[in-house]
Amino acid sequence: MRIALVVTRMNETNLRRAAQVGVTDIVGRYPGPRLEHVVELKQRVERYGMRLSVIEGHIPHNQVVHGGPGRAEQLETFANLLRHMGEAGVPICCYNFMTSDDWARTSTTTPHRGGALVTAFDADQAEAPSAVTPITAEQLWENLRVMLETLVPVAESSGVSMAMHPDDPPIAEFRGHEQIMHSLESFERLARLVPSPANGICFCQGCFAEMGEDVPAAIVRLGPYIRYVHFRDICGCATDFRETFHDDGQTDMAAAIGAYRQIGFNGPMRPDHVPVLAGEAPDMGMDFTQPPTSQIDADTFNGPDVPVPPGYTMLGRLYAVGYMRGLIEAASR
Repeated sequence: MRIALVVTRMNETNLRRAAQVGVTDIVGRYPGPRLEHVVELKQRVERYGMRLSVIEGHIPHNQVVHGGPGRAEQLETFANLLRHMGEAGVPICCYNFMTSDDWARTSTTTPHRGGALVTAFDADQAEAPSAVTPITAEQLWENLRVMLETLVPVAESSGVSMAMHPDDPPIAEFRGHEQIMHSLESFERLARLVPSPANGICFCQGCFAEMGEDVPAAIVRLGPYIRYVHFRDICGCATDFRETFHDDGQTDMAAAIGAYRQIGFNGPMRPDHVPVLAGEAPDMGMDFTQPPTSQIDADTFNGPDVPVPPGYTMLGRLYAVGYMRGLIEAASR
């Protein structure tokens, strides 16, 4: 198991902090459509003695999810990203098939331990867009099949693993659309659609906890397909939950680490969605409580001055890294 980190903002201070606390792998956001974008990001990370192992987030593919008129163009953009990752030696691409483009919450300022602020979700408070053309689960599965049949061979030939992230929140219908990646069985179906080592999953512990799954048991069951891990926890269920500190949720996190050891997982895992600690201030302009109006332009999400979303401030991430290092060392004994 290798501890990875999203570094926001990706400036010299935060990259040095990551290296100092023992992070070995960095997760970058979609860097842009050209090979040099990936290479520059990799080289920047390597200057601090770490490696760029994952590209995750803001990859343009919402037209693919919805089967829109821009699907062919986005499939080609995605395929080129996989090729560029292969050329640059970046082995994992994390993506999702969420109909709202990304994870969503109804609160980003819920008080938690010591007054730290966490994100929360209450389905009764979720707002749907005023005008939406619904998409069905059947359509989504067909669109996913087209995507995987197009991209998995590219990923395979490039030496890159695709890692699907669950719907978050993992519910069957959200904001006027049905969803499909909201159960353990749906990930087994994903693996059967296009069987390949390149067709894997991102095991987001918080999402599987939201589903009501026994997280360590789910890790063992999905073990053959896990390529990448989001290490986080929650209290609640899929329709009503709040995020927590990594040591203060409903999952037996030590047992989860033991399950990763049992399946022989040696890939990157990163802390996810941390509380906002005293003295930190995320960019509240990034409002995860409202439906997105368009795909975020992510070409600027790897720089020293990027917005910091709620859940992605640095102090809580450094605390989480220490907790993860302790669990991993204890399990190794």
